[in-house]
Parts: sequence; structure tokens; C-alpha cells
Amino acid sequence: MKALYFSWVRERIGKAEEEIVPPENIKTVAELMAWLSGQGENYAAAFANIKTMRAALDHTHVRHDALIQNAWEIAFFPPMTGG
Repeated sequence: MKALYFSWVRERIGKAEEEIVPPENIKTVAELMAWLSGQGENYAAAFANIKTMRAALDHTHVRHDALIQNAWEIAFFPPMTGG
């Protein structure tokens, strides 16, 4: 699965995208974010407050309880502001 990181998520992790292979027991977006947060200090900083993080599976915004199986791409966005 390709993971894409945007805005300050990208800045904290230090890369715009990467291929990830989560363990088979990771089923939802929330579980994936929790797993990613354990992949190092930079990931922990990026996913410190996952409640506010937004995600998209295969170009469609999804809730944190969405299943990630069969997805080929997941994108992570910080909370958006208008202006």
C-alpha cells in the first residue's frame, strides 16, 4: 500500500510518500495510524493526535473506522482550516 503524507504530516515524517506493509491484524484506518505512530519518533510526532487527522483511501475521504483491506493508497491530511 502506498502512504501519502500532506502538509505538516509530511514535514514531521520527513517524506511525502512511501510503500508500507502493515501487519495483517491492522484492519482500519485508526489501527493503521496507531501502528504508524509506533514506527519512530517522527511518525509519533505526526500521528500524536489522530482524532484530528483526516484520511483518504483510494482518493475518497473516509472515517477512521473504514477498513483498509484491498486499498492501494492511503493519504493522511492534518485538519483543514478555511480562510
